[in-house]
Amino acid sequence: MSQTPTFHDRMLSLGLARVAEQAALASADFIGLGDEKAADQAAVNAMREQLNSLDIKGVVVIGEGERDEAPMLFIGEEVGSGNGPAVDIALDPLEGTTLTAKDMPNALTVIAMAPRGTLLHAPDVYMDKLAIGPGYPENVVSLDMTPTERVHALAKAKGVAPNQITLCVLERPRHEDMIAELRATGCAIRLITDGDVAGVIHCAEPTTGIDMYMGSGGAPEGVLAASALKCMGGQMWGRLLFRNDDERGRAAKAGITDLNKVYSRDELVTSDVIFAATGVTDGSIVRGIKREPTHLTTETILMRSKTGSVRHMTYRNPIKK
Repeated sequence: MSQTPTFHDRMLSLGLARVAEQAALASADFIGLGDEKAADQAAVNAMREQLNSLDIKGVVVIGEGERDEAPMLFIGEEVGSGNGPAVDIALDPLEGTTLTAKDMPNALTVIAMAPRGTLLHAPDVYMDKLAIGPGYPENVVSLDMTPTERVHALAKAKGVAPNQITLCVLERPRHEDMIAELRATGCAIRLITDGDVAGVIHCAEPTTGIDMYMGSGGAPEGVLAASALKCMGGQMWGRLLFRNDDERGRAAKAGITDLNKVYSRDELVTSDVIFAATGVTDGSIVRGIKREPTHLTTETILMRSKTGSVRHMTYRNPIKK
């Protein structure tokens, strides 16, 4: 009787980094050209090709959309050689298609991998998110608190005044009231135009100066962000938001029955996970693609929750004539 192959995260991690790198390299030709769809498609094609070269029995649980919406890397698609461990894959081949098209900071290619059945199959709806970095007591802030209460609670835990707290928030009309309330506390707010996976990661990266992330964004991106935070340390909570019956139906299809549940980081990602992200445009986490006459150079951040290791990797890729 054959044994089920084990999820060897260390052995798989370099392969995962290569998947992220190749997606970034494929989108390099579209930086600043104003064509979001072409940039995204190039990243999707490259990421899928690389995934299929890995010895895994993979299923995409966070992908480009439902099967009828996405021809490739759709939710439920099987990827990999079919030989190897059964794994869940969460991916965003180009987190920040608009950022890439406009050559703005923080566009990334992002992918996470964990044993089968351990990543939340989040439907394509909004999620109310809250995240902080490592080093704080459990549940020092919560989604049930008001934005003001969160700032004061975190400031107290950090031992500083509220005006010494810096938040990251996605700049959207739906966040205007929350931003106004936060401003009244005296805290600083870094507004981002896109890319809330990077926004959440900022909380755990000391060099960014970000203490907390809050606001609503895509639920699939919430699972990717939780994967990164599980590797780096930090706390995160998410609650799915539904605007209509169609979105509630998506949750039912994904097997979610408690529509009001608050998911902790370890409920979004219940097992060891590996996470890789490669910079497409310059950002505060990794540098973007640098083009030289003979080479394209990428920077990738590769993380493993099992060891808490965070590795920055530079890859010089010769330009084929």
